[in-house]
Order: sequence, then C-alpha cells, then structure tokens
Amino acid sequence: MRPMDQMEKDSVFVSAMNRSRPLPLSSVRIQDSFWSEYIRLVREVVVPYQWEALNDRVPGAEPSHAIRNFQIAAGDEQGSFYGMVFQDSDVAKWLEAVGYLLASEHDEELVTLADEVIDLLARAQQPDGYLNTYFTLREPGKRWTNLSECHELYCAGHLIEAAVAYHAATGNMRVLDIARRFADYIDTIFGPEPAKLQGYDGHPEIELALVKLYRATGEHRYLSLSRFFLDQRGAQPHFYKLEWEKRGETVHFPGLLMSHDYAYSQAHLPVRQQEAADGHAVRLVYLCAGMADVAAETGDAELLAACRKLWSNMVTKRMYITGGIGSMAHGESFTYDYDLPSDTVYAETCASIGLIFFAARMLQIEPKDGGYADVLERALYNTVVSGMSRDGKHFFYVNPLEVHPEACSHNHNYKHIKPERQGWFGCACCPPNIARLLASLGQYMYTTRDRTLYTHLYIGGQAEWVLDGNVISLVQESDYAWNGAVRMRVEHAAAVPVAFTLSLRIPSWSGGGYSLLINGQLAKSSSSDSHSSEAARGGGYVELNRVWQSGDTVELTFDMPILRMKGHPLIRHTFGKTTLQRGPFVYCMEEADNGAHLHQVALLRGGDLEVQFNPQLLGGLCTITADAVRRGPAADWQQSLYASDMKWENTPMKATFIPYYAWANRGIGEMAVWVEDRM
Repeated sequence: MRPMDQMEKDSVFVSAMNRSRPLPLSSVRIQDSFWSEYIRLVREVVVPYQWEALNDRVPGAEPSHAIRNFQIAAGDEQGSFYGMVFQDSDVAKWLEAVGYLLASEHDEELVTLADEVIDLLARAQQPDGYLNTYFTLREPGKRWTNLSECHELYCAGHLIEAAVAYHAATGNMRVLDIARRFADYIDTIFGPEPAKLQGYDGHPEIELALVKLYRATGEHRYLSLSRFFLDQRGAQPHFYKLEWEKRGETVHFPGLLMSHDYAYSQAHLPVRQQEAADGHAVRLVYLCAGMADVAAETGDAELLAACRKLWSNMVTKRMYITGGIGSMAHGESFTYDYDLPSDTVYAETCASIGLIFFAARMLQIEPKDGGYADVLERALYNTVVSGMSRDGKHFFYVNPLEVHPEACSHNHNYKHIKPERQGWFGCACCPPNIARLLASLGQYMYTTRDRTLYTHLYIGGQAEWVLDGNVISLVQESDYAWNGAVRMRVEHAAAVPVAFTLSLRIPSWSGGGYSLLINGQLAKSSSSDSHSSEAARGGGYVELNRVWQSGDTVELTFDMPILRMKGHPLIRHTFGKTTLQRGPFVYCMEEADNGAHLHQVALLRGGDLEVQFNPQLLGGLCTITADAVRRGPAADWQQSLYASDMKWENTPMKATFIPYYAWANRGIGEMAVWVEDRM
C-alpha cells in the first residue's frame, strides 16, 4: 500500500458524506419515567462505586489495581503491575463516563476526582508521549511487539475517547494534550512508510477513537491513521505471523492463540472482503463502528458497503432476540449462521454496547433506515440494562437466555453463566462500559441533517437545536416504554414561525400501527394487520414537514400488542418455542413467579395474554400473564430413569412473564426466555 499524496488526501476529505449528526450531549436533558432512574444510578451509585473498585476499596470484590498501576508508573508509589494487560482501559472508561455526566450536569466533586486522574495520567505519560502501565512497568523494552494480543492501541483508543469526552464537557485542555501527544507518538510508529510498522491492534478500538480525535481537533493526520489501520487489517504477508516470529514465537494468552486465529481478531481478510460477522463479538462491532466512522468522513462507498454487509449478516443470522451477540464462550465469539443457543450463550454486555455504537453510526449515515434504530433499541432495553442490577453495584458479563442454577454450579460447560450479577470482575470491561453508555444516552436520541431533526429514541426530557440562529427546543414527555405514548412540544423565541422537518421513528414492534396528533388534531394514523410479521422487519420514519409555531404539540401513540415471537426455522434451539415481546421489551419467565422446572411449562397458542403494570415490582414494570400448562408425568416414575409408554398430564396454569432486563433481581433461580409452544 503506497502513501496517499496530499491531493489524494484532500479529495478524500472533500468527499465526506453528508451524515446526520447527534445533538451535543450538553443540549439534551433526560427526564424520563424509565431512564432517569438509571442515569441517577450511574451518577450517584455506579460511577462512585466503580471509583472505589478501581482503587481496590470494595470489600469482597476482585481487586482492580488500575489506579495503583498508574501511581506506580508515575513514580508516586513502589510496586509492580497487577491485572489484565488492558487494565488501563477501565480507568479511561470511567473518566469518559464522568465526562458525559459533566456535560449534562456540573458536579464539583466529580471534577475534582477526574482532574486528579488526569494529573496522574500526565505524570505516568512517558517523555515521548507513550502511556501504558503494563509495558512501562512489566515489559518496558517490548512496546509494539505483540499487537495481536496485548491491547496497546486498544488502551490508547479508550484514553483518547475519554479525553475527547472530558474536554468536550469541561474544556480541559490538559487531558486533550495527553491524548494528542500519545496519538502523535503512535503516528510516528505506524503507517505505510517503509520505516514504520504496518501493523494494527488485535482488539479494534483505536480506529473509532482517532476519528473522534479528528473531529475534536480538525487534525487530518488522525483520520488518515485510522484509515491506515483499517486498510492494513488482513493484508499479506500477515503482520501477526511476522511479529510472532520476530518475538521468538512467544504468546501472552496461550489458551487463545490470537497470533494464529486471525478470524478471532477480524484479521483473516481485508475488511472490505469480509462476508460475515466472525470472531470475537466485541472486536467485530468496535471494528465496524470505526469502519462506519471513516466511511462517513471520507465518503468511502466501498467501506460503507462492507459495513452494510457485516451488519446484515449479524442482525439477520447471528443476533439473539435480546440484542445479544456472541454465541460461544470460547473466544467470546460468533460461530456460524443461526447458531444461537440459549443456555451456553455468551452475549457479553460489552458486545451489545458495541452493537449500539455500530448501529448509531449507521443511523447517522442513513437516518431514515429504522432497522438500525430498532436493533439499537433492542440491545439497549434488553441486554444492556440487564447487565446491571437495580442497585447499580452488581453486573452481568454474560447475558444468557436460559439459566438453570445447578448446571452453573456443576457443569463446566456452563461455568461462564452466572445466575446472579457479580460485584466486579478481574476483566472488568463491562461495568464501566455500561456507565459510559448510559451517561451518554442523550447522544443516541436525536440526529440532525440540514433542516431535519430525526427522533430515534423516545425518551422524556428536553433537547435544544440551533437552526438559522434560533434555538429550537423539543420538550418530550414519554410513556413510551410501557404504553407507547409520546407527547412533544416545540418551543422557540423566533419572531416568525420556523420551517423544518421533524422525522419520527415508527418502531417495528408496533407493526406500523400508530396515531399522530398535531395540536390535538388527528394528522396521521396507520394500522397493521400482522404485527408479528412486521416485528421481524425494520420500521421507518414519518416526516412532519411544516412551519412550526412555538407551542405546537405532537402526540404519538403506538400500537403495543403482545407479540408471540418465533425464531427462524434454522435456529434449532428455538424451534417449536415462543417468546413474548411487548414494546421494546423481550419477556422471560423466572422461577420466582412460576416455580422450578421451567422446561415443563408450555404456552397455549390460543390462550389469553394479559398485561398489568405492577408499581411495586422491581421499580415498577409491566408483567404478562399467559394461559399455559405444566407438563408432568401421569404416573409415578419411582426409581426409573427411562421408561416406555409413559403419558404426560397437562396441568393448566397462569404463567407470569417479566421483562428480560429485570431478571435475577429476586435471588437465584431458573430463567427462560424461550418457552415451548403448544396447540
């Protein structure tokens, strides 16, 4: 690959796509009956708790040592590195979450803590700009010798993301300077020039981070470097093989063989040639997020086509109904089309968060494609929220769709499945990832392009958009989660009415059914004859192109049927089974409501389904009761393990379902998303 000359570079930057752009986080205030409690938890519980965990002050939790690693690297303390090779990234994600919180609301105590961390980072940074405590403390002479395994650029990417977020919120230049010094140093090491490394990190992350740094600074070198990393991936002769041979054929993670399993790191082919979502699930979606960013900034149509191809394979053949991705514990990875086991699933919380990153970027490029927003919403309301307990102090790394606690305790095939959320992890990527996503939730609600404001998520609060020098406020009152009802009010102080388009998403779970009122008068309505079939396809947007008076109102009410969802017939794990969905929530059964042996329960296809809101249950949620039967033996099996001609009795029962996100908040017990479906 030859270096681009300046004319080629200029043509790349000029041809950037006219993507829609999210509103600044400082312009969005969330006040929502469902989401405000989670954001309060992040601010008041999760971020402080994670700060204690990073400082090893949580009794009973696995030590992190992440802050102490930086203190040792800075010369403040004596000691040695402890933790995973990517332990630095936990601190960066914490700092990024703090930046998002400060963008929404000033907090002097958080500023003080964060500034102390930034000072610590500055002291730990090496004179040439390098900043990584593992290689500074444990292997100081081996920088950039094991990119396939050791996450140097991954950690750098998270540091850059944190710096951009914190600088945007506070104007703190010191943290941005730290990130720029590191990025500038990386630019001296990597590139197409013969004297530089033609390599790339085993865990994609630096690609999307460099685009963020480019957008924050306007420095084109960062965008070019991001594109270089993408274009170099999978090139021959293979960089991972060459570096493995050069370092004496040693490995950091012997059980994973990252230096040889190129698909694990999405390095088996150049990114434009990859046909399917393969390898480590988090790595794949982080890579795709970076690909979408570079495509949007450079106008690279071929790269965008590769994004669409990988997206399609993932969401039509390799994604769980909860928005989880990653079917196999080994390698935390995808396997093959339609292989979606419920009980040995991995579905890492971070993977669904990365899926949201990818979906949001594709939605910016193609803001009228409701399929991206549908997947974003599915992952957000189900797997991501499931990843954190109601107390904000316990977390799931893995998000199963079926749990039998005894199997988790005795069968090593299920050792990665936990029937209750954990206080912390030695590999603690998920808790701070949840915090930074929920703290930045306002960035996913709206995007703008030209004179159109797109509404992708219906979350209550207020958003401000500057158009023609006028501040347009959109005040949203939402009962979307439980009742599908949204009310918006447009406010502005312009001397004359303002013309713009309000584009409103129609979620696929509504089957296209909705009513829309403007200033109390019916403006549009739609219905669907087949909600269940529509729910499998992406929704769309309805556009209101008009001149808006201050005080104009829009009321949206979506059809909210209980959907009996089926899996594709090639998913053998769900064949003959059903799960329930209502609104954005997938539902599940728990032992707490239905007793043990959930595998014996079967839904009646023609039975009644009833919804009831229970304000006392787990902070308030809708339950669904369904006509079902419990299948049991008609005779005593005594000591027989197997028998012939035994008959089953079907005992009628009312099965209770709760939203999947709320499971495992009432003690250890069985759980099942998919239930046998009976005539």
